[in-house]
Amino acid sequence: MTKKHIETTLVNAGRGKRYTQGAVNSVIQRASSLVFDSVEAKKHATANRANGELFYGRRGTLTHFSLQEAMCELEGGAGCALFPCGAAAVANTILAFVEQGDRVLMTNTAYEPSQDFCTRVLSRLGVSTTWFDPLIGEDIATLITPDTRVVFLESPGSITMEVHDVPAIVRAVRSKAPQAIIIIDNTWSAGVLFKALEHGVDISIQAGTKYLVGHSDAMIGTAVANARCWEQLRENAYLMGQMADADTAYVTSRGLRTLAVRLRQHEESSVALARWLAQQPLVEQVNHPALPQCPGHKYWQRDFTGSSGLFSFILKKRLDDRELARFLDNFSYFTMAYSWGGYESLILACQPEELAAIRPQGRRAISGTLVRLHIGLENVEDLLKDLAAGLARIA
Repeated sequence: MTKKHIETTLVNAGRGKRYTQGAVNSVIQRASSLVFDSVEAKKHATANRANGELFYGRRGTLTHFSLQEAMCELEGGAGCALFPCGAAAVANTILAFVEQGDRVLMTNTAYEPSQDFCTRVLSRLGVSTTWFDPLIGEDIATLITPDTRVVFLESPGSITMEVHDVPAIVRAVRSKAPQAIIIIDNTWSAGVLFKALEHGVDISIQAGTKYLVGHSDAMIGTAVANARCWEQLRENAYLMGQMADADTAYVTSRGLRTLAVRLRQHEESSVALARWLAQQPLVEQVNHPALPQCPGHKYWQRDFTGSSGLFSFILKKRLDDRELARFLDNFSYFTMAYSWGGYESLILACQPEELAAIRPQGRRAISGTLVRLHIGLENVEDLLKDLAAGLARIA
């Protein structure tokens, strides 16, 4: 069979007759106990419980298997573990591969809860963390020690959007520590814009809460692993009691079907607004991977097939509390909320000292207020006018 385009994959993956049973979408099979017709059937299910055979609710139902199969086809993996949220996917994936005395190398632009997991949980288990600059490239080899077990990437970086040179990092790690497991938080690309496993990464994690679900009404995490890592990840997730409910798995599968068209609109609008912001006199810097001024832009240009809707910009000044409230409290279409990836546009601000506190050994000197935007599916002209009014309030 010829290779399918991504749009076709997203519409059809995980929609075999076993999962749809005559419907368009996969069935919702809610179950804890799964009944065996005979002793022989029970033996068969037990022997094949890790291979898509109905065995027990925590191993999954047809609804889960449909999503897992789709994610493997989407990201090119040997298996996909499901978790109740993205943070659970990160924490449990790292836990699956470390033990006392091991070291994790983590980008200092990782999502704050990923960092906190290392400093507050792994440290108590005797696992140390070394932070690295997101633009380190092949120089990551200088940080690798005999106890390095996991290298954790996130590209673009959380909030400040730096793009890794992933192929260079992978080459350096494979040369210096072939046993190390390379993991990436690949949420920004939705597993579509950057094919992590094709670039030598072992495990691609997503907070499917964001673009996969797409409607800000469910939480799920996915971890797609290559053959080297799949069995260990799968069994550790099972032993830790990690799973997602059938209804959330269903809405995630349904979200896949429209993901390509949603991402195209997120990209078109976000790039247009990023370019407009770059021309505004109050704006010091726009951190959008598609813009040449974004750190690591050349790697995005080489390795990614497009952009999503999340980026940030830095103002030339630090807003005081009154200015910040006046700026954020009066938007018509941008609302303040954590998370992102839904159809709605969102806005949050981060002061320089707040950013410094979540950037272990970070090097970027930022003096102005940083504003993070998620560009939704509203008309881009309406969003531009809303942003223009916001900037006027602090001019």
